[in-house]
Amino acid sequence: MSSGLLALLAFSPILLAAILLIGLRWPAKRAMPLVYLLTTGIALSVWDMSLNRVLASTLQGLVITAGVLWIIFGAILLLNTLKHSGGITAIRAGFATISPDRRIQAIIIAWLFGCFIEGASGFGTPAAIAAPLLVAIGFPALAAVMLGMLVQSTPVSFGAVGTPIIIGINSGLDSATIGAQLATQGSSWSSFLQLITSEVAIIHALVGTAIPLFMVLMLTRFFGREKSWKAGLAVLPFALFAGLAFTVPYAITGVFLGPEFPSLLGGLIGLAIVTLAARAGFLVPKQSWDFAPASEWPSEWLGSIEMKLDSLTNKPMSTLRAWLPYVLVGVLLVASRVFPQVGAALKSVIVLFPDILGETGIKADFMPLYLPGGILVAVVITTFFLHRMKVNELVAAIGESTRVLLGAGFVLLFTVPMVRILINSGVNGAELASMPITMARYVADSVGHIYPLFAPSVGALGAFIAGSNTVSNMMLSQFQFGVANSLGISSALIVAVQAIGAAAGNMVAIHNVVAASATVGLLGREGSILRKTVWPTLYYVLFTGLIALFGIYVLGIRDPLMVG
Repeated sequence: MSSGLLALLAFSPILLAAILLIGLRWPAKRAMPLVYLLTTGIALSVWDMSLNRVLASTLQGLVITAGVLWIIFGAILLLNTLKHSGGITAIRAGFATISPDRRIQAIIIAWLFGCFIEGASGFGTPAAIAAPLLVAIGFPALAAVMLGMLVQSTPVSFGAVGTPIIIGINSGLDSATIGAQLATQGSSWSSFLQLITSEVAIIHALVGTAIPLFMVLMLTRFFGREKSWKAGLAVLPFALFAGLAFTVPYAITGVFLGPEFPSLLGGLIGLAIVTLAARAGFLVPKQSWDFAPASEWPSEWLGSIEMKLDSLTNKPMSTLRAWLPYVLVGVLLVASRVFPQVGAALKSVIVLFPDILGETGIKADFMPLYLPGGILVAVVITTFFLHRMKVNELVAAIGESTRVLLGAGFVLLFTVPMVRILINSGVNGAELASMPITMARYVADSVGHIYPLFAPSVGALGAFIAGSNTVSNMMLSQFQFGVANSLGISSALIVAVQAIGAAAGNMVAIHNVVAASATVGLLGREGSILRKTVWPTLYYVLFTGLIALFGIYVLGIRDPLMVG
């Protein structure tokens, strides 16, 4: 079978998902079971995977799904707890004192608060936390999910305290062999990894500064009363200022401190600067902007959680006390990821599944305390006492959250196992490379020396499949490294744009869309969200690719492995 046909067959599950979700506007709960069956069929018949390995991959996916659902449950539960405690009412009122302008609120919550949460936690948590918070202060559910997905771009490469670099690239590259090669050139693996980190940070900063502008432009164009770009462009100076307030400290941190803290510090510093600037009216448009009255919103904008906003508890509460649960989330996430003793204590509670069904290398685990879901539930328990809630209020919050979770669970039962079959397809009877590698290899063979333009798209494809920057890096970094070597160009730069493309791919990753949609009760509209988020994704990978081309062929960027 030709490499082109194999690549097409490997790509067909993704193509089917795109046709059903985006083209035919099917809900994910109808589309993803079919995509799972097609993936299974191709794995068994073309790749000649054993039935045992397919079943093991499916079970692995189900364990991972449990972790994703745990995060979603924690995020929804915190929102519903704050709704019943009166905290959300106080938060809404607090935002009105910073700025009543919805464009400014979107930038502060989705972009800056979201970037901070991504830096602390990763795993799609920003969308799961920011989307319901935006809904709670009066945003349409569809707009909230769109904004929550857009933030899963620039900060993602350094999400979860640098996991996509520290774990993804470290595990994805043959560090022992490359380290030995570097040693002969008077360099080392750690300095090579830092070079990759610096290039990731700088290019992300160049491309990502425009993301807040994308947010407000898409907000006003798709959700404004007047459906215009003009209302978004009116906030251009403030949006670029907010972009730079994050990307400048982010890039500096990446270059000088390494991969752990760029998103964390960038988000924290940016949040402080931009909130103060908004309060002072710096660069804020004189004319405030708001949505049409909620009674005029189309039904497709509304999630099931939104319907309950009128019943928000109205208890007297200070803005500080209302925000304390979210502050605690940030503090606990940082502590669990930065301090090894805290992380180790939380990781000690683990359900481990080694070599599922005897398949070597197919393993999974569930760490209920270490996952963001555990931290969110711990904060919910703290909030119960902090906000002096009644038991029946907490019971009501748990009941509402569980009902929302059931819909997301069904979709993810098929989405994540499908992903694991794709990733685990490298072990097969046909002696073929895994399906993602087959797709990537075909792209590389087809484009030759302009490959740097396409390298970010390969990374984005990996993230679209896996729903994870880290997994995309683990899956494709060695492949990207090999292509760079064969072309005689900087392998460090190509691996860097792999990591950036993989971050951008999170904006269209299906299971991230499902997870974010679930938190606002918007399941079934995944295609509508993807049709919007695909444009910033294309912008991201195209500009990253152009920067890579310029860097290699105009600036002549090199690395220690390039001799002669």
